[in-house]
Amino acid sequence: MTPKTRLLAAAAALACLPPATATAHNLNVIRLNQAGFETHGPKTATVPNPSRQPLDWRVLDEAGRQVAEGRTSVFGEDAASGEHVHTVLFSDIRTPGSAYRLVVGDHESRPFAISDHPYRSLQYDAFSYFYQNRAGVPIDVKHVARPDLARPAGHETETATCFSGTDQLGTAWPGCDYSLDVKGGWYDAGDHGKYVVNGGIAVWMLLNAYERAQVKGGQGAVAFADGKANIPEAGNGVDDLLDEARYEIEFLLRMQIPEGTKAMVPVGPQRRDHPLQLTEIDAGGMAHHKVHDASWTALPTAPADDRQRRLLYPPSTAATLNLAAVSAQCARIWRSIDLEFARRCATASQRAYRAALRNRSIFAQDRFPGGGGYGDEDVSDEFYWATAELYASTGAAAYLTALKTSPYYLGAPRSGSTATGDPSWSSVASLGSMTLALVPSPLPEEDRVRVRANLAASARAYVEEGWQSGYGVPFGGADYPWGSNGAILSRAVVLGLAFDFTGDWNYRNGVIQALDYVLGRNPLDQSYVSGYGARPLQNPHHRFWAHAADPAYPAPPAGALSGGPNNQSMTDEVAKTLIGRCRAQTCWVDDIRAYALNEVAINWNAPLVWTTAFLNDH
Repeated sequence: MTPKTRLLAAAAALACLPPATATAHNLNVIRLNQAGFETHGPKTATVPNPSRQPLDWRVLDEAGRQVAEGRTSVFGEDAASGEHVHTVLFSDIRTPGSAYRLVVGDHESRPFAISDHPYRSLQYDAFSYFYQNRAGVPIDVKHVARPDLARPAGHETETATCFSGTDQLGTAWPGCDYSLDVKGGWYDAGDHGKYVVNGGIAVWMLLNAYERAQVKGGQGAVAFADGKANIPEAGNGVDDLLDEARYEIEFLLRMQIPEGTKAMVPVGPQRRDHPLQLTEIDAGGMAHHKVHDASWTALPTAPADDRQRRLLYPPSTAATLNLAAVSAQCARIWRSIDLEFARRCATASQRAYRAALRNRSIFAQDRFPGGGGYGDEDVSDEFYWATAELYASTGAAAYLTALKTSPYYLGAPRSGSTATGDPSWSSVASLGSMTLALVPSPLPEEDRVRVRANLAASARAYVEEGWQSGYGVPFGGADYPWGSNGAILSRAVVLGLAFDFTGDWNYRNGVIQALDYVLGRNPLDQSYVSGYGARPLQNPHHRFWAHAADPAYPAPPAGALSGGPNNQSMTDEVAKTLIGRCRAQTCWVDDIRAYALNEVAINWNAPLVWTTAFLNDH
């Protein structure tokens, strides 16, 4: 999620909310994965302690019998946490159990479990996040874990026209002479906006999980088989991952501009603090960047109670290429499932790609109230991604020719980004590389080998960063961005594919290290996932899962991932109080007001689905 210009109508009400419940007294000195460990996987804990000498440790089973012992490894000073830490490795314990305890010196951990598949339920709870954030339909009590999570439809009808009038920085927008029915899709995050670039990467991640499982075969290929997940489409004969993804794809297709449409838009980079110079373009085939409320809604607000006017915002090249990429992916997947839908996707993809080639530098602007900007003025990575998806779907030589002109092809770097790094909504080149590496296509074999090797090289760098981290997280340095947990799990996706391509268990272990971190092995002793662990996420920034703001609203369901520590964009009023008082991994509070630290979003939950499905597949 991008840092949003939060002009909440409920700012005064937010200021009056009570602070998040202090839970420091519940902290445990021994930090480990609170969801448990795989029977045959790595088992690691981190213990902050100033001693420069190793400490004795032992593991007790549920009957109090000692089953393992050893001495800690002294890691030393850890920049990201600000702690001097020791590491405990107890992987030799391979007997399932529900109440093991780790004792280090005078400290004892909480009980923890060891099982063959500790993430099996999380896989489905994380996936349920998407159903529960659907727009346009009621959330039925039959498909949620608690009655209070059911709700009436939000934006049941959503026919929107373009923003017109003067924006916050003085640009006069003429609007448009058409409206689009943009019902459906997923609410992006804590608000009710829907954004093509964030929807694009989130739905791609779910579809990639499906494609990976089909290529690999085995248990993963049926993990989301029809009826495995609790969604309304269960029983229709289609994989549940595809049913949920299609709900978002249908929305993305509706955001495409009709042929022959002219639009007034800014072309190329412009001064961000001044009115824009608008130019008329042929916008047919482009995608509107987003649809959201005319003004920010209060916290809390149930979707059905949102009375704000819904508006389309100007098209962008980035959104158009997201549509081209995802609809190309859709076309190849649904070709054997629903040929008519596959053809719709293929047509939309090619229209969008042509429109982007015609309008290469139409950039989104963060100057409208009621929604996030999601601005990106380097779309070379989006061009590469969309071209890769079209090539994988069509095999057309023209797309391979275009790929070979990209600075990202075969992993070439550009502007500090690479075609094999962890993906985000503004950095999507690696999505194209992952598709080229994974999906059967006419790609020359030597090129496929090269792409896979480059992905593995990035994965190796992440593993090495984990070795240099006191908490083992495959994310180096002491700068943690907005949505750091999503970034860490996106790296885990690269690690997972690298394991598939190479069989190197260091990469699979890196996926586990990432989940260890978000599930409790961190300096806050915090599980950033709701419903999981002794100290789970409880108060995310979300307008419906808003029990902390109003007891009439529900607490979050299990399986929602907090954006996590952020010491780079501490823009909300809660985060501002931490500036200068926290290290990177401790710049976080479980507070509903802390949107810069504790929002939830589709692009962060999608890699949580991918990684848990990956681990359950082995």
